[in-house]
Amino acid sequence: MVELLAVRGDITEQRVDAVVNAASPAVRGGGGVDGAIHRVGGPMVLEDCVRRFPTGLETGDAGWTTAGDLPARWVIHVVGPNRRAGQTDRALLTSCYARALAVADELGARTLAFPLVSAGIYGWPKDDAIAAAVETLSTTETDVEEARIVAFDGPTYDAVVAALSG
Repeated sequence: MVELLAVRGDITEQRVDAVVNAASPAVRGGGGVDGAIHRVGGPMVLEDCVRRFPTGLETGDAGWTTAGDLPARWVIHVVGPNRRAGQTDRALLTSCYARALAVADELGARTLAFPLVSAGIYGWPKDDAIAAAVETLSTTETDVEEARIVAFDGPTYDAVVAALSG
């Protein structure tokens, strides 16, 4: 069973096998977590995205690339639902976490760092985004040993800690 941890900090600084990226459907970088991963990872991440995902990824799906200059070995890109654009199916959100674990298993990755998928610019309510992450990561069969939910700010970190202890 995967050990779930709450971490306060910058996802681009996590020393794990794979960092999970909350990507746009085009998988070409952008703002928030996606932009930070591409900036720190450098041009190799984008080059690998273009090569592996010439037409992008579907909402709820996942795929991997090199991590470039990040301290991780891989980036697992997931495309969460954009609630602001009318994508309200929670199954698309939980699919991101389940698919990320499946990709990690294919790679042999044992430690992962996750952001809260769709909880930023895509407008998913933070409490439900946390619940979806915790529920899915704790119930999905996987060989991953450690999954970190990385929160950039104190209130989000506190909410993740509360969800993990509840």
